[in-house]
Amino acid sequence: MRIATMKWIGSAVVGIAIVGLAGCGTSTVSRNVATDGSTAQSIVFPDAKDARPQGGTFPNLENVRLIGAGMSKAQIQRLIGAPQFHEGVFGVREWDYLLNLRQDGANNVTVCQYKIFFDDKKQARSFYWQPESCAALLKPRVVDVGKTEQVYTFFTDALFAFDKSALTDITPQGQADLDALARKIVAAGDGITSVQVMGYADRLGGDEHNAALSENRAYTVMRYLVKQGVAQEQIIAEGRGKADPKVDCNDSDRTALIVCLAPNRRVEVRVEGRRFQASNH
Repeated sequence: MRIATMKWIGSAVVGIAIVGLAGCGTSTVSRNVATDGSTAQSIVFPDAKDARPQGGTFPNLENVRLIGAGMSKAQIQRLIGAPQFHEGVFGVREWDYLLNLRQDGANNVTVCQYKIFFDDKKQARSFYWQPESCAALLKPRVVDVGKTEQVYTFFTDALFAFDKSALTDITPQGQADLDALARKIVAAGDGITSVQVMGYADRLGGDEHNAALSENRAYTVMRYLVKQGVAQEQIIAEGRGKADPKVDCNDSDRTALIVCLAPNRRVEVRVEGRRFQASNH
């Protein structure tokens, strides 16, 4: 009977010890972490002074950037080490870190608390920072590395029906070419600062007619690009008549002369912007 009693007492002591370990830091862990690890009823950060090692660690910022949903505890530990607080022993669904993040030089250090919630399969699912501004440190800085300019040339013999300039006069191939350009401009987003559409005519015909035709074609191309999503405030149009010819032809035969002057009949779209590059420094 005495032996049985001692076994029971021993088991009870072990049980109490395990419960004590499992509940260690109960006041510093979040409450009711969701099964899928997406959030918790109450998100609690531990006291930074309880971090081990004291003062936290100095991880490689690139390693922190690599952490994402679906990663295992082992994968995270290889990147930034073991958790630095005592969340418990069994069924641990959150890890906490005190991270000293360097950015813009070795002397610029930001101290951040980092919390990871895991789902019931022990895969990382959600991530929290204190202060929240620390999350921005994971985004690589973007620096302006200079101006860009690209000129796209559309020969109007292929872009419009002969001597026409309305939206309905744009040829199927012209529409396809302008659609492709619009997609490039829209995809570039804020990287585009301006779009200038310039219409040109050849030297044949009267100056007034050529000026009007080149302007109408430029405005039609502008309206078409806007219909395809290019921002109205980004784009302007201008007709330049027979200015800035690409070729100078002296053919005496009119048919041959018209063919020779074809490169002068064009619409140019000049797309200007800024080029940005990600930087970790």
